[in-house]
Amino acid sequence: MLIKGYDVGPLVAGESLLARSGFWSNYLLAMCSDGGCAERPVPEWFGEDGADADALSEVLFDSERWPVFRVPAEDGPGVVVIFRNLDGDYGTDYLLTRPGRNHVEQIASWDGDFSGTGLAWRELIRIADSPSFAAEGVQDTAIRCLLLLPLLTDPDVPEAATARLIAALVVVGAPQDAASITAGHLLAHLTKRSRHDPAWASPLSGS
Repeated sequence: MLIKGYDVGPLVAGESLLARSGFWSNYLLAMCSDGGCAERPVPEWFGEDGADADALSEVLFDSERWPVFRVPAEDGPGVVVIFRNLDGDYGTDYLLTRPGRNHVEQIASWDGDFSGTGLAWRELIRIADSPSFAAEGVQDTAIRCLLLLPLLTDPDVPEAATARLIAALVVVGAPQDAASITAGHLLAHLTKRSRHDPAWASPLSGS
């Protein structure tokens, strides 16, 4: 797979891995730690187990095959998520695609912590809820929401965000009771590290 504007790594389509048990704990479990968590986050919060998570991590973090997850949007910017599996420099890169442009722009990365430019909740949901069925990639709105979630940099998410996140987690296999706990910890972590710089501009603004 070739992505113009991201000329590193052996990229491969990763969407088929989304249905594998262990994916979501590999992708989101580290973000369930909000500093005030009395219990250690575990894969079971996502309806998975440690063995499945360990087995899939070998696929997700293969230095010879970097999984790519495309979140195309109809009539607006979309996002590409890449597992950057450089030896000694593992992380996740987030690229923005724009209509009419044939190259991407890297806006953020996750290397044990977040760096770059994120999205407000309303922007994240707008992309999640606007799949482009004419393009290859993830179409399910719940899965799109969870893939975009690490980009959230909004200290004031609406009350409806928790319910939306719980519903998305249940769609991917999380037990209902665990989904409530997991959603709370995810939002607590993500909103705590949100940007407060008044000069910050969303990447969707074109700035």
